[in-house]
Amino acid sequence: MPKSSLILFAHGSRDPLWRDPLERLAAAVRAAMPDRNVECAYLELCAPSLPDVVMKMAEDGVQEIKILPMFFGVGVHAREDLPQLVAELSAQHPKIRLTCEPAVGEHPAMTQAIVTIATSA
Repeated sequence: MPKSSLILFAHGSRDPLWRDPLERLAAAVRAAMPDRNVECAYLELCAPSLPDVVMKMAEDGVQEIKILPMFFGVGVHAREDLPQLVAELSAQHPKIRLTCEPAVGEHPAMTQAIVTIATSA
């Protein structure tokens, strides 16, 4: 098991088809980063939850986990709920270095990717 892992963290939905694009993205990231464990986790409405994924990684001996919020904007979930959840998980798993990246929608590369998609349509 890799000692460093990445969690793609999204809101979640009751619709089981909603997860498909994120799961495909996780598979592509796994292929690009074969030396790291890459998993998806969800805030609500579907499994697995972030605490469940972190617990599994802890049991597997992971020492570092980076969380990438798959949100376009920084609303209450990204600004308040996720930092609180990360703080709680850090306290529960003090041997794991748990970090949270900015929301993917805030990254300039995402803006450029959307511009490329929009202008090619």
